[in-house]
Amino acid sequence: MDAADIVVFGGTGDLAMRKLLPALYLRDRDDQLAEGTRIVAVSRSGLGDDGYRDKVDSELRRTAPRWAGPDACADDDVHSRFLRRLHHVTLDVADDDWSELSGLLGPADEDGARIRVLYLASAPQLFGRICVGSAQAGIVDDRTRVVLEKPLGHDLSSAREINDEVGSVFAEEQIYRIDHYLGKETVQNLLVLRFGNSLFEPLWNAGQIDHVQITVAESIGVGNRADYYDDSGALRDMVQNHLLQLLCLVAMEPPARIDGEGVRDEKLKVLRSLTPLEGPGVVRDTVRGRYTEGLVDGTAVPGYTTELAESRAGTPREQEPSNTETFVALRAEVANWRWAGVPFYLRTGKRLARHASEIVVQFKPVPHSIFPAFGEELPANRLVLRLQPDEGVRLHMTAKEPGPGGIRPIPAPLDLSFARTFGDRLPDAYERLLMDVLRGNPTLFMRRDEIEAAWRWVEPIMRTWADTDQQPRPYAAGSDGPAAAATLIERDGRTWGS
Repeated sequence: MDAADIVVFGGTGDLAMRKLLPALYLRDRDDQLAEGTRIVAVSRSGLGDDGYRDKVDSELRRTAPRWAGPDACADDDVHSRFLRRLHHVTLDVADDDWSELSGLLGPADEDGARIRVLYLASAPQLFGRICVGSAQAGIVDDRTRVVLEKPLGHDLSSAREINDEVGSVFAEEQIYRIDHYLGKETVQNLLVLRFGNSLFEPLWNAGQIDHVQITVAESIGVGNRADYYDDSGALRDMVQNHLLQLLCLVAMEPPARIDGEGVRDEKLKVLRSLTPLEGPGVVRDTVRGRYTEGLVDGTAVPGYTTELAESRAGTPREQEPSNTETFVALRAEVANWRWAGVPFYLRTGKRLARHASEIVVQFKPVPHSIFPAFGEELPANRLVLRLQPDEGVRLHMTAKEPGPGGIRPIPAPLDLSFARTFGDRLPDAYERLLMDVLRGNPTLFMRRDEIEAAWRWVEPIMRTWADTDQQPRPYAAGSDGPAAAATLIERDGRTWGS
């Protein structure tokens, strides 16, 4: 791979320090960053190169061992090499003087031998200004790549505005809209599981699958992100991107190829096939909630409104009322031949009883049991893909209980834990996605039409909530969410998985 200049706007922020720089360090440790690669942080902090290197050094020694074990920073030569790659430029992107940054980087590489990536780890409202400023500073050409973090807007109109601003500088093939869930090992294994095994694909349809559940549950609260989160909420923060992307990968048709535009074309078809949720359908098929105080892992934690009040204390927004949800559950359907009549149940929330993300594909029961002595209906097969923690795949089957007492069918899981099976450390999603950007592989990134199709489906839900003044239902921190979420799925004769 060619040497690269990786320019991180917002280079002293939380995302850069906790995720991007540890990810780049671990890729460097595994010799995946070419000699001469530079990482240039851009912020308003006033740090010089040495000050920034000291800051990153401290953060790496705290963060990298969590990802890669206690010896993550043990090799002094690797650690020193990575720190030497780092530079810092103080810049307010609203200013006109970008000379320090352009002077450090030099003009865009005319012979194409050096890769240039602009990573926008900043507020979305700055995306357009950064792209225009970079172009005016002469650090962009038709080979430069730009990475956009979520959230990309707060509705369809604002998403289009950002896309237009960025698109005035960069062609679509240069834009990498990142969703770190698509970099998780299990998410990519879903593609292999479906399209690399003749066992599953013939069963992957409405004839054999009863329903699908997608859960992203967090035990943490909003913490110091409360003020930001209050402008977003769970629907915008999680459903519009992460959960809909996971739904697309479950429901998509086989692409002709795994690379290029094939995967993104098929995901777009799924988004366009989602049955619209509007008016009474929103009231019937969605639940929004907000956590109150409670116990998480035996520790008393405050409710959302308390955390928000503490975050806003002493600011002009201190007394503003909040109608923001921290939990969403909904029922969706994909109106096409493969999935007609199969419900997709999505739920996500903060301060729930456990920290877990999983996809459950529930198959239909056998049409007739030949084991009447068992006395109960045989449990249907269930495929569970664990995104976190302990990434892996579990297939719940029925087997005979060992022993001479006749045939007694019992549930028996086949469990594939990636960590136990393959032994090696699983790279973090950001490690994989950053390398895909450097390699120029857009497969796991979202295209403009995907983003806008997702907003187009979500926006009527937001509008109906506002028009009907639907208030978030309270649920105790440390619970499974509001009782209405259980009712949502139970009225169809089903229950949430583990």
